Amino acid sequence: MLNNLFINIGSAISGWIVNLGGSPMLGDWIVRILAAVVILVFLLCNVIVLVYLERKFSGFYQERLGPNRVGPAGIFQLFMDILKLVSKNTYTPKNVDKLLYNLVPLVVFIPTMLCFMVLPFGAGMTVVDSEVGLLFYFAVSGLTTFILLTSGWAANNKYTLMGGMRATLQMISYEIPLIFSVIGIVMICGSMNLNEIVQNQIDHGWFIWRQPLAFLIFLVASTAEMNRNPFDLPEGEQELVAGYQTEYSGMRFAFMYLGEYVALLAMCWLSAVLFLGGWHGPILPGWIWIIIKTYVFVFINMWIRWTYPRIRIDHLMKLNWKVLIPLAIANMAITGIALKIVQSLA
Repeated sequence: MLNNLFINIGSAISGWIVNLGGSPMLGDWIVRILAAVVILVFLLCNVIVLVYLERKFSGFYQERLGPNRVGPAGIFQLFMDILKLVSKNTYTPKNVDKLLYNLVPLVVFIPTMLCFMVLPFGAGMTVVDSEVGLLFYFAVSGLTTFILLTSGWAANNKYTLMGGMRATLQMISYEIPLIFSVIGIVMICGSMNLNEIVQNQIDHGWFIWRQPLAFLIFLVASTAEMNRNPFDLPEGEQELVAGYQTEYSGMRFAFMYLGEYVALLAMCWLSAVLFLGGWHGPILPGWIWIIIKTYVFVFINMWIRWTYPRIRIDHLMKLNWKVLIPLAIANMAITGIALKIVQSLA
């Protein structure tokens, strides 16, 4: 019952609409719209949890207490921060491109939110069950690169422009090993449908064991793609103040901040789908398992962030072009050879 909770709710709503005289197509569309609204609320609630965990983990790793005054264990600290940001005046610097400058905070998290259209929440629980779901994810998430570049350009500030250029350089470069690392999975499954990829793992074992090299490449490249330590050069507060978001304050800064954590959640969710079997697990409902696995990757990501120092930009590029990309190509070749051997023996 709990495993199919959301499917049953959607079927019930669609059934009510049909009983009231609506068409089945209308019922399906209303269910999809409601699912999109629920996902939006779900993401906003998770951002609150992620920001709190980030602060607690950073305090723990640095032997500090972290938030501990406002509410039990400091759980209301973020709400006070939101109140502070809402109460601040938003200032628009002179000589900015006002249209682009004001547009960026509104659209910065939209591409990442669209990724959740194809990410499965459980068996049969995907807003759009696309045959090219994995391709859609990478195509849409890649739009964030142009938004960050636009942010750096629109503010008419040398620090923001440098941050936007760094973000473009880093994200486009690391998209190559990120995508190459999952091609082996696509070759094995013969599909880019994320639900079919999960089903293949349920039948034959998780890809973290069958594609360990791909997992390591994906972990490093995804961290760089999210611009998080030790790859946070686009922000680089010791060098660029705050990089591409330097000129934003108040709620504009809050939206930029929101975009970062929605991107973190989406990438960790994709990692759980590709390498940890998605919703597969015993006893608990599938949608609980996929949330647990997602937060395992969130924990790993925060652990890395507060453990390693920022690397130099030349080291960043060498790691990508001289290490990750050759390894990703080698993984594709090894996977292809192994598949041919298995096919010839079958």
